[in-house]
Amino acid sequence: MKHDATLRCRCGELEGTAKDVSPASVNRVICYCDDCQAYLHHLGRSDLLDAHGGTDIVQVAPAALSIHRGAERIAGLRLTPKGVYRFHSSCCNTPLGNTVGTAIPFLGIAAQGFAGSSATLDECFGEPMGKIHGKYAVGNPPEGSTKPNLRLLFRAFSLVLRWRLSGKAWPHPFFDRSTGAPRYPVTTLSPLEREALRAKCGPRPSAR
Repeated sequence: MKHDATLRCRCGELEGTAKDVSPASVNRVICYCDDCQAYLHHLGRSDLLDAHGGTDIVQVAPAALSIHRGAERIAGLRLTPKGVYRFHSSCCNTPLGNTVGTAIPFLGIAAQGFAGSSATLDECFGEPMGKIHGKYAVGNPPEGSTKPNLRLLFRAFSLVLRWRLSGKAWPHPFFDRSTGAPRYPVTTLSPLEREALRAKCGPRPSAR
């Protein structure tokens, strides 16, 4: 069954909708990478991380998400000059969506941003299908998070291909189609700012 899931920032100034989502049309994963950890620490939103530094992420087609209130609150961030674009609300620093750009039709959204109970999240998106990048986890890596998950990789690739072929790359909530540029201001952390965040995250692989 398909659902419309409400995306809302913590203070309620911004609201959007992910339309016609279902466990079959999205991907849900727990990511422990140090970039996701660093991003939430930078925003002051470590409350969205689990005990091991994991982020519960729902991956949807860009065209599935629309912002219908508070779009003027959207701001973007890149941890490095060539890093992932990460958009959030400037009012309360709620993460709204991560994407590598327009070439790959893909948005990763922190599941906690969707209104409703965990039961509602499971109904809309299904339970998380796997855990990835556990080598960056805080403490002992969760089981199954350190080895390549071929099933998860194949599913993500299949969804992105399906979204591209079915025209769901556009409209994009964060990029302008005519120019290919972000609709909202994007800042990039300096190397020193990025490095300072590492102490708050799980160890680098070389530290193990």
